[in-house]
Amino acid sequence: MGFLFGIEKNRTVSNKREKYCLLRSLEILNEGLITHLRAFGLIKLFRQDFKKEDYRDYRDYIVHLPDEEALNQITKSEFVTIHDTHWGIESFDRAIKQVCGICGFMVRDSQAIKTQIFCSLQAFVCLEKMRSENIISNWYELQRNLFTLVVRDYIVENLTNAGAA
Repeated sequence: MGFLFGIEKNRTVSNKREKYCLLRSLEILNEGLITHLRAFGLIKLFRQDFKKEDYRDYRDYIVHLPDEEALNQITKSEFVTIHDTHWGIESFDRAIKQVCGICGFMVRDSQAIKTQIFCSLQAFVCLEKMRSENIISNWYELQRNLFTLVVRDYIVENLTNAGAA
């Protein structure tokens, strides 16, 4: 069992025994870098570049596998596949919480909680189906459009009432 996660640039790693340096000071090649993370053990580092309008930024990621030989075998393309899968899970988790209300339990009964979870999952499936059919461009669009209409109606109603007074 292994893992992948982002790591902060101020963490210390070592390429030589007991000679630690800050992660941000390392040059990490495209194929990754096997190194030792302080207070943990052997890891492989990958750097993901992000191009922003005004500057280049990056994020460093740790890949760990208990088998050192398997860790050495991980390539950049395998890292990208693992990272994309990881990002898909993170995106799903955020959307089901923010858009589908899976955390908004107003009940305590176990059957009602199961119903809430089922309805949230069903709502997500409907959103994903709408996205795949190009009805919406992303999971947040429907919520944003609904909110915009509600705010617009509120403003129009209050402008009408303010004009009458």
